[in-house]
Order: sequence, then structure tokens, then C-alpha cells
Amino acid sequence: MAKGTPARMSPVDAATVRLMELAAKGVPPHRIAREVDLIVAEWQRAPDADPLDAKAWLAELREQIVGGVADAEEQVSYVDPDDTVAAKQASLTLAALQASRDAVDRASASL
Repeated sequence: MAKGTPARMSPVDAATVRLMELAAKGVPPHRIAREVDLIVAEWQRAPDADPLDAKAWLAELREQIVGGVADAEEQVSYVDPDDTVAAKQASLTLAALQASRDAVDRASASL
């Protein structure tokens, strides 16, 4: 790799970054679920796509998302309910992560 050339991210890391960026923006859960569907479709359409790779990537992605859901649930419990802006943001982030986890589960079941 040439100096100054960034390392290429794994498909799972790239997907995780995409989903976490959307969750941090507070996008609605249905939008996150749709993004998961798009990611899986991209994996399946890749020129060298292997269904076994997609299944393994989904399993790894799910593992990362489950960890994110647990972290978000903990963060929600720390938010002061009187701080409506923070409570709303924390709840939206949690809902988005839960939706991404559920979408990964649906995608895994369909492969």
C-alpha cells in the first residue's frame, strides 16, 4: 500500500459506519432498515459475490449492531427525562439501531 493511501475497509466495517452515521443523525427506523436492505443487495450484486460471504458478513454485522443496541439502551437509561431534546435523540438512535438489527435478522433469514 502506498504511503498516504487509506486502508480499504471490510464490507462489514463499511456497513457499520454507514448505519451508525445514519443512526447518529436520528433518521427514522424505516430508513435504517431500508439502508440494511441496500447494503445486502450491494453485497449480493458484487462481481465476486459469494452467498456464504454475505451470510458471514450479516452475522458479523448483527453482532456489532447488537452491541450498539445494548450500548444505546444503557445510554437511554442515563438521559435525564426532563431534557426532552436529549431524550428524543437517544430514543431515536435506539429505535434506529433496533430497526437495523431487525432488518439484518430478516435479511439473514432470506439468504
